[in-house]
Amino acid sequence: MTKAPPETRPSAAEEFALRYQYGWRYVERELPTGGITWEQVPLTLEDVLHPQEGDQVTHADLHQRICVYLYWIFLARLTAIEGAIVLRGVRVDWGAPDVKPHGPDLAVFFGVREQKNWSTFYVAEEGAQPVLVVEVTSPETRGTDIVNKLDEYDLAGVPLYVIVDIVERRGLSRPRLFGYRQTEGAYTAFAPDERGWLWLEPLRCWLAIEGENVVCYDETGQPLGDYLAVLAERDEAQAERDEAQARVAEESQARAAAEERVRALEEELRRLRGQTGT
Repeated sequence: MTKAPPETRPSAAEEFALRYQYGWRYVERELPTGGITWEQVPLTLEDVLHPQEGDQVTHADLHQRICVYLYWIFLARLTAIEGAIVLRGVRVDWGAPDVKPHGPDLAVFFGVREQKNWSTFYVAEEGAQPVLVVEVTSPETRGTDIVNKLDEYDLAGVPLYVIVDIVERRGLSRPRLFGYRQTEGAYTAFAPDERGWLWLEPLRCWLAIEGENVVCYDETGQPLGDYLAVLAERDEAQAERDEAQARVAEESQARAAAEERVRALEEELRRLRGQTGT
C-alpha cells in the first residue's frame, strides 16, 4: 500500500503573502477593557479599486520602478506649466456623480491653485482639471485597471487614460501600452505609432517600451532623464557590489582557514610538550 505524501504546510511568509495579497489597512478596535488597539486587516479587490486614506497596497519591484521613473519625468515636464501637478498613488476624489475615489498610479491635473501635501485630492474643491491618468498593472489587480477603471475614469472626466500592462511570458516581464482618449460617447483606443510609441500630448513626450522598462522621449526622439544611462549605471554599481561581496567572502574564508591552521599548530605543540614533559 502506497503511503500518501506528507501534507506540506505553507510557511509564515507564504501565509502572510496569501492573506495580504492586495495589501492591508489598520482598523481601530475597542478592547473589552475599554482600551483601543489597531488591527491589521487585509484589503479586498474592491478596496484596491476604491481605497481609503492610509491603505497599504502592495506592488512588485518592476511596478514601483516604472511608477517612480514616470513620476519624475512627468514632474520635470510640468515645471513650466503654472498650476500643473502630478500625483503618485494619492487618493483622488473626482467629485463626479456615481464615481468613487481611486488611487491612480499617476494622475496629472492642470489649474491647481495651490500646492499642498494631499492625502486625498478633491478635484472639485481644488478647481482642478484632470488631464491624464496612467495605471501600471499588477497580476492580482489587472482586471480593475483594464475593465473597471476604463469605465470609471471616463465617467470622472479624464480625457487621456494610459495603461502600462505588465504581462508575464516565459518567466519574463514585458510591459505593453494601451491608450484611450475621451470622445463624445466613450473612451476610444488609440494605437502606438510604427515604433510602438504613444504620444502624450499634455506632457509633449513619447511613452515607449525598452525591454522590461518604460522610457520617455521628447519631440525629437531623445530619451528623457537619460534613463538608459541610469540603468547602465545601476547595473555597473550592482556588479561592483557583487564583486566586493565576493572579495569579502574570499577573505573571510581565507581568514577562517588560517585560524584553523593556527589552532592545529597550537594543538600539535601542546601534544609535543606533553610527550617531552616540558
